[in-house]
Amino acid sequence: MGGVSSKMATTLMTCCLSDRDKSERLTSRDIDRRLLKDRMTFRRTVRILLLGAGESGKSTFLKQMRIIHGVDFANEDLQEFKTVIYNNIVKGMRVLIDARDKLGIPWGDEANIKDANFVFSFDGNNKLDDHTFLQYVEPMKCLWKDSGIRAAFDRRREFQLGDSLQFFCENMDRIGQQSYIPTKEDILHARKATKGITEKTIYIRGVPFMFIDVGGQRSQRQKWFQCFEGITSILFLASSSEFDQVLMEDRKTNRMLESCFIFETIINNKSFVNVSIILFLNKMDLLTEKVKKVNIRDYFEEFQGDPHNLEDVKIFMLKMFDSRRRDKSKPLFHHFTTAIDTDNIERVFKDVRDTILHDNLKSLMLQ
Repeated sequence: MGGVSSKMATTLMTCCLSDRDKSERLTSRDIDRRLLKDRMTFRRTVRILLLGAGESGKSTFLKQMRIIHGVDFANEDLQEFKTVIYNNIVKGMRVLIDARDKLGIPWGDEANIKDANFVFSFDGNNKLDDHTFLQYVEPMKCLWKDSGIRAAFDRRREFQLGDSLQFFCENMDRIGQQSYIPTKEDILHARKATKGITEKTIYIRGVPFMFIDVGGQRSQRQKWFQCFEGITSILFLASSSEFDQVLMEDRKTNRMLESCFIFETIINNKSFVNVSIILFLNKMDLLTEKVKKVNIRDYFEEFQGDPHNLEDVKIFMLKMFDSRRRDKSKPLFHHFTTAIDTDNIERVFKDVRDTILHDNLKSLMLQ
């Protein structure tokens, strides 16, 4: 009996070990398959680096990619954008109140001084939840209608003010509702400075596109070099409407010249000899309005065309960037864009996508 029991035990152990070995081998094969799949996906991934100075529209472009390609924003994202929008409005209005005072612009209605003091007293370090924001809605509506505040707004090139305040103030009735949920258009106008590196992978026609967004402020640019390896293409965004504005960082450097300087360092970098670099002259909606009122020759004496002709200004700006290239053997791929315009970005990106895929067909193993 003892011998039989011993044989049975040995047989059972062998079966158990055999089953365990099979399971481990299957697990190992599964891991190998996954690793191979990950390597294939990695090799096929189109890596697009978004570069440009601060507030050039990089993050807005990335939001457009999500919207255009059907990547919905989760409820958590919507709540975060709502807080960002609340901050954009209240902090923007505080900037206008302060600017009106420093520019010596009289109030249209002195009854609005009380509302101005209330809004200006907001502590920017405090959190703006629904309850807190709603307390400021009616005072800010009154302030936005005041001729003194609007006069300060018209002189916004003289101080630092976000592009989105007018849009939000004109939609205050909707945004000021207790049940408010940000629309896609609201999300595109929401402005929050990018800190660090943001990566978002979106599948477009079965091809993984990884968009890498890095902060454009001077303090963030040392992080750019962390993103250079394995890049397929660089989209360089420049704000075309900022030819008459100065940097927030030093309050003296012309923003357009800063963009040209950054572009020059990127376009002539030997690391990017085989990387397609595409220039987006962005914020064409704002430029279209600005050229009607502002003479670009006041800021760039070398401008020779009609300062109030949009096409002349666009040609001049394109030449500013093109002249920074040392290698002129290839054309400068460029587009005039409005990052908050979904239709515009969808059309432009279709061209960009086709160009990138055509230029990188073999390396991406898409044949």
